[in-house]
This record gives sequence, structure tokens and C-alpha cells, in this order.
Amino acid sequence: MQEILTKLLSINYWEKDPGFNYGYFRKKYNEELLKFIGNKLIKVIVGQRRSGKSYIVRQLMHALIKNNKISPQNIFYLNKEMFEFETIRNANDLSKIINLYQETYKLKEKIYLFIDEIQNIENWEKVIVSLAQNPIKEYEIFITGSNSKLLSGELATFLSGRYVITEVLPFSYREYLDFRKLENTKNSFIHYIRTSGLPEVYNLNNDEIKLHYFQSLKNTILLKDIMYRYKIRDYVLLEDIFLFLLHNVGNMTSIPSIIKYFKSKNRKADYTTISQYILYMQEAFIIHESPRLAFKTKELLSGERKYYINDLGFRNYLYPDLINDIGAILENVVYLHLKMAGYDTKTGYDSNYEVDFVATKHSEKKYIQVAYLLPNKNTSQREFGALEKIKDNLPKYVVTMDDIVQNSETGIYHEQVWDFIFNLY
Repeated sequence: MQEILTKLLSINYWEKDPGFNYGYFRKKYNEELLKFIGNKLIKVIVGQRRSGKSYIVRQLMHALIKNNKISPQNIFYLNKEMFEFETIRNANDLSKIINLYQETYKLKEKIYLFIDEIQNIENWEKVIVSLAQNPIKEYEIFITGSNSKLLSGELATFLSGRYVITEVLPFSYREYLDFRKLENTKNSFIHYIRTSGLPEVYNLNNDEIKLHYFQSLKNTILLKDIMYRYKIRDYVLLEDIFLFLLHNVGNMTSIPSIIKYFKSKNRKADYTTISQYILYMQEAFIIHESPRLAFKTKELLSGERKYYINDLGFRNYLYPDLINDIGAILENVVYLHLKMAGYDTKTGYDSNYEVDFVATKHSEKKYIQVAYLLPNKNTSQREFGALEKIKDNLPKYVVTMDDIVQNSETGIYHEQVWDFIFNLY
């Protein structure tokens, strides 16, 4: 363990500044997490691989030292993605290294623990539960992971109500503009939707390198976060389901429709396997779903639903021909920004019409219809008409790429998509 502690010196502030690359400062996530300091809640940071969780962890540690005046020796950081720490395999190893660290530096004040990709440590829950309920020593615990099942089993049971989850998403449009020092214009928005929101992509020089980046990222998520984790056997089927969803962003999709598609390709796939694989993709944060909500009964409907990709880079670079499917891209972007802004989204459904998003946050509710353009009266009537059928006084929006906006006489807002998402988050 002494050898591991020596290696930890290179990524901790105990004796000197480790010289981290802090990346772009993500204000919203930092503020959200720092406000929970001192309330004994475990801070759980989740999100797709490469979404920027590790950068945020480094930013938090730096803020604690610089702004909160926490002693550098009282901050412990371990990144389980680093090869140097592969020998920390289980709860016993983790407990030993934390104890050795405390003994070495003879720490009496509160300790701030940051453990990156903690799911790579077997039975890590035992250590976290033990530290969280320590009656003598106080710990401020931050853990990150690339799977939504991070809080399952013993930890979730014990910590019921004693943890807070923050999901890290790719750069929002506003973050992109700030990072690139651009104004909010149509051209800026077009460039945003034709690239990616993943922080590392902005350091890549050309599309060929970006293609390899997304090929590698896709393979890592499907293999490491899904196939190995859940011990599934059919990687080809897993990948093909992902690609099917990638090509059908924003379309009503059902498991039977996926089965029918594979059958047309002389492939066999059963209902249970497909639904399980899609669930695994959601748990790895690479795919999101929007179920249907019946307007009449206010109940969620089974069967068809819409799926969205966590980052458009998977479509833009793996399948560049899809970049011209502007309607799907816009719908995906609006979905992600509603999610970033804390809205729970459903697809509004009636036998005669459909609304892309019924978005709710606490007591707030709004309806959003997304379209590429409103080139003629028929298209306008279709998009505005669906919202006009909803007989309440809640905000309703038609969001498009049109250069000139129009408002209906019934008070429905028509907004340009770049302004809508800029003001949303």
C-alpha cells in the first residue's frame, strides 16, 4: 500500500500542486455540488463516459483549497480509470489506502474524499457506508460513476435520503458559446449541432481524429460499461440496437418495431433481450427515452416511445449522412436542454395529434413542438394546431430554424431554436 500512496502523490495536493488541467469551468455543476458541502450528504456525480465528470472533480478540489481554504492534505483523490491504481480492486484495498493516507498525514479535521469511477472497485459500497456513518471522524464524500446503477443495493438502502445525485451532460449551447467566445447567432448554433458537446472533442484537430474518438468511445461504453458489466454475450446485437436507435432519434419506436427491422435483415432478436439491452444503454447514459403521456387520462402509455442520443457527436461523426436530418437533430438538442434545465419530459399523445415535449419541473409545465421550418401555411397549421388543441393556459412553444418568427392568435410562442435553448439553460 505504501507504493500506491506514493503514486497518489502525483495526483493529489498533499505536498505540491499536481498541475491538473482543469478544463472549462462548468459553473452550474460546481455551484450545485458545493452548496451541499457541510450537510453530510454523499455527492454522487454520474454521467456518460467523457462527459466531463473528472474535470468537475478537479475544479471542485481546486475551489475547496482556493476559496474554502481547506488544507490540501485533507483532500484525498483517487481515479480508478488510471492504470497506476489497478491494484485497488476491492473494498478492503480501498479501506487500507484511505487508512494509510490518514495515518501518514495525521489528519484530525474533516477529510474530503473524491473517488473517480468508483464502480471499478468491488464492493466499494461497504467502505462508503462505513465512512458516511462514522460517529467520530467527519468525511465529505464525492464519488463519480458512468452507470446509473451506482446507487443500488446496500448503499442505496442505507443512504435513503442521504445522498444527492448530479448527472453531468455534454456542453450546453450556452457553455459552447462561452467556451468558443461566440455570440448567440444562427451560424453559431449550426456549428454547435454539427459537432459535439463532449469537452475533449474541442481539442481534436480534424474530423478523422474525431471519427476515431467516437468509434473508440462507443466501443468502450458498449463493451466496458455494458457487455462486461452485465456479462452479455451478443455484442453485435447490442451494437446494432444502438445504431438502430441512433438512426431513429425522435421517431416513435417500439420493441416490436425493432424486432421487425431485424427480421427484415434475417436476424433473430427477442423482446426481452432487446428491451434489456436498451435499458443497459440508458443506465450507461448513452441513450435517453421519452415515454408517451396520454393527454386525456394523464397516464403513461406502454409500447411506443422516443429515444434520444446523449451526444450528437455519435451521429455526426460515425454517420455523417445523418447530419442532414435537421428535424431529428433539433428535437434531440431541445430534449437535452430540457433535461439540463431540470425538466422531466414526456411525448404528449392523443389519437389525433402529438406534441414533442410535455416538460414539467416541480409545479411548472410547458409544451414544446419542434420543427425544422414552417415553409407554408399547412406546416404552420400542423405544428401550431397540435398545441391549440390543448385547452389550458400553460406556456406553449413552436421551436424552429426559421429566420422570421410568427405568433398565433391563440398566444402560442414561436421561437428560434437557438434563442429557446440559450434562454432555457
